[in-house]
Amino acid sequence: MPTPAATSADEPRPAASGEDDHLRELIETDHISTVLLAVPDLQGRLKGKAHDARHYLQRIAGEGAEACAYVLATDVDMRPVDGYALSSWDTGYGDLRLIPDPATLRVLPWASRTALVFADAHDLDGQPVQVAPRQVLRRQLKELEARLGMSAKVGLEAEFFLYPCDPARIADGRPLAPVSPHNLDYTLDHPAPLAPYLRTLPEHLRLAGMPVEAVKTEGAPGQVEVTFPYGDPLKACDSHLVFKHGARAVADGQGLVPTFMAAPATGLASGLHIHLSLWNGDKPVLADSTGELSPVALQVIAGLLDALPQLAPLYAPTPNSYRRFRPDSFAPTHFTWGHDNRACAVRVTGHGRGRHLEIRLPGADVNPYLALAAVLAAAHHGIREALTPPPASTGNAYKTTAHAPVPASLDQALAAYVDGGLAEHLLTPTVARHYQNAAQVELDALRYEVPDTERRRGFTRA
Repeated sequence: MPTPAATSADEPRPAASGEDDHLRELIETDHISTVLLAVPDLQGRLKGKAHDARHYLQRIAGEGAEACAYVLATDVDMRPVDGYALSSWDTGYGDLRLIPDPATLRVLPWASRTALVFADAHDLDGQPVQVAPRQVLRRQLKELEARLGMSAKVGLEAEFFLYPCDPARIADGRPLAPVSPHNLDYTLDHPAPLAPYLRTLPEHLRLAGMPVEAVKTEGAPGQVEVTFPYGDPLKACDSHLVFKHGARAVADGQGLVPTFMAAPATGLASGLHIHLSLWNGDKPVLADSTGELSPVALQVIAGLLDALPQLAPLYAPTPNSYRRFRPDSFAPTHFTWGHDNRACAVRVTGHGRGRHLEIRLPGADVNPYLALAAVLAAAHHGIREALTPPPASTGNAYKTTAHAPVPASLDQALAAYVDGGLAEHLLTPTVARHYQNAAQVELDALRYEVPDTERRRGFTRA
């Protein structure tokens, strides 16, 4: 563990970077009074502490801060759960150290005089925590560079549903009526209170350093889609978590509530589509000189179709995730690929140098670092093994009988994850077992819960 600097509590520490210099200026001019030091948890949420800004500069910016390691070994309800090597009753629920990444500094326009900085999780001996989501992704990016000389560019396409806030119904788990009663896909006429929200959210995201490409209402009542520009993979995932934080804060200020469930109600579904391209320096790898798919692109597609069936808990992490994979839903039901075909798991899209792959398997509930790590590991697998994909799907890919189906449940997905062997090979045994336990925790949490559908169907009939 780093030794604290021998300075008084009131003596500022020297700035560690240009970002710290900028933060210091914001604090000294009284623009910032609070710094949120945040680490992504297993569910893809921001966890951490709100630090007094001057204390952050004096102590936290250089040495980091401690937090209970269970923030990376718990469930959606933040319960202490068994089965994790990182943190448990057997280990005494000790601490880890959160080391700030100053390059991630953002000022949050939806929170008064507040900045946010991402942290990387280290153990108390100073070693990075392998199972931390940022580290899982970082490892795949480093392997892609070290073994293949390639880098990745990523764009995330986020969907979510928006509802008028009704705390009593939310607390009871009762259904909510969406903010708009009709399908407003591609419409430019938005009713209140949807219109003010769609104006405010992108404005706030831009002020937070995350300009969007586009915002649109989607194909179900109350559904919104936000797309972000192509760029650095780690930054894209960081930005997605800040986006979700902002989406909730802006909604709360307008009497609304968003949900990032994969399937918030019967027949409704939201995805987090990953747009991926690979590069060798400034040269695109997935497109050949004519702008068509390169031989490497076909290997990548083959790797995705071969490995992703065994990695589903990383991009479909909850039982609810699997309610999204329905026919005629714009979510895939089989591991297929095709050209500009939205019924496929992997869609080839873009033109010329912009030719790239859209992976349509992840749902809105996903942790983006883990989903992208799974995608990159599968792509690397396809290139390394020189795999060949099956023929591209044409027409209605929901009618295929020639391709493996997407798992019907988290039980099925976990069995393939454990039995297939690729998870440990592609992710390391430590990481694979950590997220195996996370999936098992999700299953156990709901295994004996009686859903409303069973009560409706069986209460007076059984």
